[in-house]
Amino acid sequence: MYEVVIVGGGFAGVWTAAGVVRQRIEAGADESELRVTLVSAGDDLVMRPRLYEADPDRMRVALDRILGPIGVRRVAATVTDIDTDGHKVSVVRRDGSLGVLSYDRLVLASGSQVVRPQFSGAEHLFDVDTLSGAAALDAHLQRLPNLPPNEARFTAVVIGAGFTGLETATELTGRLRELAGPDDNVRVVLVEREDEVGPELGEGPRPHILAALTELGVELRLGVSLALMTPHGVLLSDGTSLPSATTVWTAGAKASPLTAQIPGERDRLGRLTVDEFQRVIGVSDVYAAGDTAAALAEEGHVVMQSCQHATPQGKFAGANVAADLLGLDPVSFEPDPYATCLDLGPAGAVVTLGWDRVVQMTGQEAKEYKQTVNSVWIYPPVDDAEAILGAAHYKIPRADLV
Repeated sequence: MYEVVIVGGGFAGVWTAAGVVRQRIEAGADESELRVTLVSAGDDLVMRPRLYEADPDRMRVALDRILGPIGVRRVAATVTDIDTDGHKVSVVRRDGSLGVLSYDRLVLASGSQVVRPQFSGAEHLFDVDTLSGAAALDAHLQRLPNLPPNEARFTAVVIGAGFTGLETATELTGRLRELAGPDDNVRVVLVEREDEVGPELGEGPRPHILAALTELGVELRLGVSLALMTPHGVLLSDGTSLPSATTVWTAGAKASPLTAQIPGERDRLGRLTVDEFQRVIGVSDVYAAGDTAAALAEEGHVVMQSCQHATPQGKFAGANVAADLLGLDPVSFEPDPYATCLDLGPAGAVVTLGWDRVVQMTGQEAKEYKQTVNSVWIYPPVDDAEAILGAAHYKIPRADLV
């Protein structure tokens, strides 16, 4: 029997598992010939793109409702070591016991994590990178009305004006106003070390982003970085001191450290270079998908670390792993055209299409589209094997943008 081990229970890992099972069934093989095991420290598929929103604890789907119906074995454990020579993965289970899983094909889909700074006071930073981090921020915000009135109480500083920082800052304007009384001043400050907002988003959506920030009263501090902080405020690199009870760090993410245990080439984000079949170059029995994989989206462009690319990468990786083991032809990775859908809180949203980010929608129309993406499209079917496997085909298109 062939053993496929998938490391990671995010979008890439879940859809890899479903993709393997779908391809196995289509090939006429059964579980006695090819078994799929997914290893994840958590019990849920976390809707990570939604963690900037309020009530983050509801942003998850039980993995067993996705994997169970399609016969994927789940191991609740943390991977500590990957031995590519011995084809083994070492794990620590929740009860502290150690285990080893052998594989014929391994898929590394262990995601990415925010790069936290090391300066003084960094322990007081919040983030929206994980469910626990977002829940800690949410609980902190709920406690703000009980704090003594002062200038810092309803002031939030968001570090990083990239995609996550923009969504977090604009969302916080509404969340803080709901918590503050009519006489309390709400202040959100967005800090970016580059000289422009959304440096990686390009010129296309920037006028709409700036207009939204102005509408919401978000203050900008560009060309500066965070130097140090306390529970009551921050000091920026230009010497500016800002009172703040809430400071959120969104500046940068890197691939899972487990990528360092695979003997392959990595990019500046720590992602493993993969071929058109999602196979790690130079390691024929290891595949990577999602935020651990630097896959070519199209000529001249590598995938972004987002569920937009993690989901199809998983589906293609799953199909190719099964094809590899069962002697079928592999399929080249070919995602839908690149798009962005940036939430701008009470000011709406902006949707762009293509790597040059041509604006397609703005305002309320874009907001409705974003809400559909967040609340419907990124969610997998549950409790229904036929629906789950139907959605696992690598050629299932995203809904049309226009």
